[in-house]
Amino acid sequence: MNMRELRTALEKSKNDEKQSIEIKGLIASLAEKAESKIRQSGRDLSYATREWSIELILGKYQEGLEDDKNEMFIPDYQRDFKWEEKTTSRFIESILLDFPIPYLYIADVDNPDDPEIDGRIEIIDGSQRVRALHFFVNDQIELTDLKEIKELEGFKFSDLPASRRRRFLRETLRLVELKGGVDEDTRRDLFERINSGVKRLEAMEVRHGSQAANSIFYKDVISSCADSSIFSELAPLSTKKKANADHKELVLRFFAYINNLENYKGYVKPFLDEYLDKQSEIVDSNDVNDFIGEFDRTMSFIKENIPLGFRKTSNSKTTPRARYEAISVGTALALRENPNLEPAEPISNWITSTEFQKIVGADSANNISQLKARVNFVKNKLLGESE
Repeated sequence: MNMRELRTALEKSKNDEKQSIEIKGLIASLAEKAESKIRQSGRDLSYATREWSIELILGKYQEGLEDDKNEMFIPDYQRDFKWEEKTTSRFIESILLDFPIPYLYIADVDNPDDPEIDGRIEIIDGSQRVRALHFFVNDQIELTDLKEIKELEGFKFSDLPASRRRRFLRETLRLVELKGGVDEDTRRDLFERINSGVKRLEAMEVRHGSQAANSIFYKDVISSCADSSIFSELAPLSTKKKANADHKELVLRFFAYINNLENYKGYVKPFLDEYLDKQSEIVDSNDVNDFIGEFDRTMSFIKENIPLGFRKTSNSKTTPRARYEAISVGTALALRENPNLEPAEPISNWITSTEFQKIVGADSANNISQLKARVNFVKNKLLGESE
């Protein structure tokens, strides 16, 4: 029996003293076994912390790179370079701004039987950062989508003044170096644990930690609308999605699509990020009531005319995003054209139709034409216009 089962058995035996004592003994025995296993399984790892300049790191990585003889190398179990130009640019900007950079993890490869690899340095975690530096310093990347130093937009490394290039190469990164004959299985295990031990933040969680989250638009519009009781009723979410700030994500989508749909290019995250950043700079307290008013009018109309809200069925506990976008944005745009809107035909005629189900359930839902098609479908049905 495991500890969970023993706890359950102990709870059930609370009125049987003899059985309770027996189970407590089993629990103590299991705890001893677990402690013994921890001691047996513990790995005798030694490590040292380093602080190396970017120039030193790149020298160890680049020299011999083409022949796979570089001192600092990326093992085969690590992924290819995946960072977008924006991510790479923000990383470079962070270094220029002297922001703290997470530790890189490396290992001293101790393999005297193979002189080709003995004494080399394996990058366990940090390969994306090292490669980003390599591509930037070798003019293979132009800086883009910067947050603070927008004057550097389009710059390559060689475009920087010589003095700034020298200072950049002297900047240091911190490393943790594993030493003492760490075998490949242990290195792979550490890589997996580092990269799977922390849950990746959802897009809206990242936005919540950004500078935009301090803006009037985010705090007084996005957050306020997301906390609306009528909205929560119309757009049910699982506990997990609520924890991921999905209500805020849905509100942001609503405003971004009704106000900037013509500039949507088919990629949701950068589209929403750009809209949020822009609104965070221009929206002031005088605009708040206008945003909230339009959101509330749209939700009130939907509650009155579409009893299920954004759910597919009365028992649904989720809000499909494509369905939500079609109904919320389509309704808002129809209300803009006719503030005294009365549905042109019974909504039940089309909201349960095969045509509507197909248009909100299509593959590649974020495709430009499909997004506009589902939004315009609802808008035209409400206004009684031909598509």
